[in-house]
Amino acid sequence: MIEYLVDDVTMFFLVFCRIGGCFMVLPGLSSMRVPVQVRLYMALTISVAVASFLAPQSPEPSPENSRLLLAIVNELIIGAYFGLIVRFYLLALEFIVSGVAMTVGFGGMLGAPIEGQEAQSALTSFVSFSALLMLFMLDFHHLVLGALIRTYDLQPIQALPDLRMMLVGITDVLYESFLIALRLGSPFIAFAIIANLTVGFINKLAIQIPIYFIALPFMLFGALVILYFAIPHMLHLFVDALPIIMEVGLK
Repeated sequence: MIEYLVDDVTMFFLVFCRIGGCFMVLPGLSSMRVPVQVRLYMALTISVAVASFLAPQSPEPSPENSRLLLAIVNELIIGAYFGLIVRFYLLALEFIVSGVAMTVGFGGMLGAPIEGQEAQSALTSFVSFSALLMLFMLDFHHLVLGALIRTYDLQPIQALPDLRMMLVGITDVLYESFLIALRLGSPFIAFAIIANLTVGFINKLAIQIPIYFIALPFMLFGALVILYFAIPHMLHLFVDALPIIMEVGLK
């Protein structure tokens, strides 16, 4: 009786390592704004639900078995891998929006970050918070957990993860994420290039006039107009591309 109980507890703990490893880096849940107790209780609750549907796959629970420690490390790596897929996807959006903010004049005043601890521009915080809110409203965490649960068919608890395939998957995710982010920020980049070239040509014609200081409010106004019309389409395309990123990471 005690042996069966130890087997169940061991399997539950290994499932908790995989779920908890994902929650440690998953956007939104890994934020410092979310209390640690909330993340812990969520991981425990989901681990209980997942462990009840899994067949016993844990290694022998004897203390002499060194494979138990290796299995814990493997579960943390697999869970963190799926959390990093979404993390890199959101970081790609923040990167392109930060670049846009600097080119159109929004990067001068930094504010409180939504994710992480580094200060961000107001435009970056607004777009990243809107994108993260849309992801939670459309239950992206269910998509991540579903993909994480499906990994038990490919990566059982006792099996070693294929680190080479994970590195290839992360590389493909980075490539696709920054390609999608570049498409989302292309209207602002095109506007910034055209506006800065125009201001530069005008400044060469009238050297005595501080054209850049005069043109800055107009550039800000133009960027805000583009943001007003483009933000719904940007968020829609960003959310729709998340399943594609997840499929790229699972290959």
